[in-house]
Amino acid sequence: MYILGYFIMAVARILDVALIAYMWVVIARAVLSWVNPDPFNPIVRFIHNVTEPVMYRIRAKLPVTFSGIDFSPIAVLLGIIFLRIFVVNSLLRISAALL
Repeated sequence: MYILGYFIMAVARILDVALIAYMWVVIARAVLSWVNPDPFNPIVRFIHNVTEPVMYRIRAKLPVTFSGIDFSPIAVLLGIIFLRIFVVNSLLRISAALL
């Protein structure tokens, strides 16, 4: 059973790294919203294309814009933090029990 434990641990760590990377992309999107970036810049387009599907779903389900300020990045960051605490730690505990 130790092979399954190591596999679950690897999945948990990869998921944690992916969530941290996406968190930084969302933070970069929020910072870019404060300035007027060139929309044809490849980096700006990448950040927009990666974050917009998640932000769009948050905006569609929750009224997260108040007086012109978009709070959807905060909702996404809270979701990422929840996933890191609940899912990643649960997977790590399951893998530790199997080792």
